[in-house]
Amino acid sequence: MLAALSAASIDENGNLCGVVTVVGTMDSHELQHFRAEKDEFFLQHPQSPLPHEARHDFEGLRYYETNDDLVLELDVSPGDNSEVTIATSDGQERTYHRAGTITLDVGDTKAPLTLLSTPGHDGYFLPFRDSTSGKESYGAGRYLDLPPAHHGKIVVDFNYAYNPYCAYSDHYSCALPPVENWLQVPIEAGEKTFAH
Repeated sequence: MLAALSAASIDENGNLCGVVTVVGTMDSHELQHFRAEKDEFFLQHPQSPLPHEARHDFEGLRYYETNDDLVLELDVSPGDNSEVTIATSDGQERTYHRAGTITLDVGDTKAPLTLLSTPGHDGYFLPFRDSTSGKESYGAGRYLDLPPAHHGKIVVDFNYAYNPYCAYSDHYSCALPPVENWLQVPIEAGEKTFAH
């Protein structure tokens, strides 16, 4: 899945918007280019989540090696659009809607995940934890922004899994993955824990 770093903005909850724009098929070179552009954004952009003092020693975000086994075309089962209230890193709550579900086959394990949506936003929001959380990856979990389903299917590329902004600074309020999206298997792709 090819992603491009587009003009970014921060919403009222301190989440980065407009970073991942899905436009086609990803190869390793394009993924590396995307990651380099993200590093440049974190280092130079006024809306970078990094505190100014952290930028002096910033040498780039850390990632797993590209994992082609975690680029998955999956069926999307429509959700019931019921509300789900999610806790945030600063003790508040946010409301999302259950827009659909997908099921991963990781090793011998089938792992269902709930795709969330918010009014006015196309596509899906997928916050998740996995067995690497708190070890190799950020303890509170990671996010994926996904395009709308096409003919009932979606490509989920975990190489684009990213940390919420609260991984870099306590000044942000970040949605914590709901228990239904806590995986018992490792997702060894995407962003690793930020090295302060």
